[in-house]
Amino acid sequence: MALVSVGLVMMICSLALSAVNIAIPRIAEDLQASAMAVSLIPVAMLWGNVVFLLPIGRIADIVGRKRVFVSGMVLFILSSLCVLLPQSIGSLLLIRVAQGISSSMVYGTSMAIIGVVYANSNRGQALGIASSSVYLGLTLGPLIGGWLTEHWGWKSVFWAPIPILILCLVVLSTYVKGDWKSYLRAKFDWQGSLIFAAWVSAFMMGLSRLTDWRFALLAILGLMLLAIFVWHQSKIESPLIRLSALRANRIFNRSLLSAFFIYGSSFSMVFLLSLYLQYIHQLSPSEAGQILLIQTLIMMVLAPITGRLSDRFEPRVLSTFGCLLFVIGYAMLFRLDMHTSLQYVMLALVFLGLGFGFFSSPNNNAAIGSVPADKLSIAAVLLNLARTMGNMVSSAIVMTLFSVTMGGAAITAELYPQLLLVIKITMVLSVCYALIAATFSYRRGTIH
Repeated sequence: MALVSVGLVMMICSLALSAVNIAIPRIAEDLQASAMAVSLIPVAMLWGNVVFLLPIGRIADIVGRKRVFVSGMVLFILSSLCVLLPQSIGSLLLIRVAQGISSSMVYGTSMAIIGVVYANSNRGQALGIASSSVYLGLTLGPLIGGWLTEHWGWKSVFWAPIPILILCLVVLSTYVKGDWKSYLRAKFDWQGSLIFAAWVSAFMMGLSRLTDWRFALLAILGLMLLAIFVWHQSKIESPLIRLSALRANRIFNRSLLSAFFIYGSSFSMVFLLSLYLQYIHQLSPSEAGQILLIQTLIMMVLAPITGRLSDRFEPRVLSTFGCLLFVIGYAMLFRLDMHTSLQYVMLALVFLGLGFGFFSSPNNNAAIGSVPADKLSIAAVLLNLARTMGNMVSSAIVMTLFSVTMGGAAITAELYPQLLLVIKITMVLSVCYALIAATFSYRRGTIH
């Protein structure tokens, strides 16, 4: 029941977060927002997620993983309800930040809860089922988001999942007992948390407009604050993350690097393909959602299977094969133009779905299996942090490309060649990221 209830929450949150991407063109039209402004919609959620992930993981180890998980659900419900108020693009971005914070509380504790419950057997399969629930949410997100946007308006994408989340709260309180916290006493590192938030914010904001020298300086300031954060963590008694232990654990740190580059390669792809299908192919939101559904449907089916396989065979072989499938998919998407057939786009999405299916569960199993039980929350958080940092860097690069190619203009037929140029540059970078991820994945070492 712990696996069922946690998986259900992860599915609904993933659905709610991914459904927004398909509604972005309607949001832009309704709120009169530029391409640059709407590109901030996924970024705002990422910022809230990244800034709070590491502190949330440490808090969960201290006060209890279930308590933090449930608090994240409540915040997600409340922030989603705020969309019913009159909206501007600014207020919508604030809602996305709150959703990012709440999702950090959910995703930062879910794998740790499952890792404890299944510590003695079938951990890879259980993590695969949990990953599958996320992919099911991602699969249904564009499809349901497109339908809701067409029939009920884009605001329904935010409020429609709320009744199911309330039902999840009832299931959790009834069936899932215990808080699963560390019994080792430790102080919370408030200074480290503030430095971490500062460097992430400065670096992310700076990356968003590198063409402006002031923002470039802000990105450099972010890197300087990162150096200060690393120094601070190495000096205090109870750090957010013990860097010496992270460096010593080769399997875990290589798994983190693989996740960073794979998720960095993939995050902007869904956003860009959504724009490509709706603007250039003139598809409706639900039609675009049905095509994007191919990738996540394949992920959902494969994740439990490859998770079970990783309990018996070396995860590095499975996840490295997944990385190479990504390379094929991105190379195909590089060739998109004004006349590319939808069948070609679907075939590329098949390769990307297979890549995710082979990469995600084995990579998570190798990482979670390489750390002690009392550090599972922080390990799960670092995995999610690697994912969201990859997403953040990818989004920032796409924002910079939009800024350079389109400025503050809305996307019109005259700017379709610039949209294709952004897609091509992003796909070249994604191929490079996937090859780097494959290298780290294969060189992590063995767990069996």
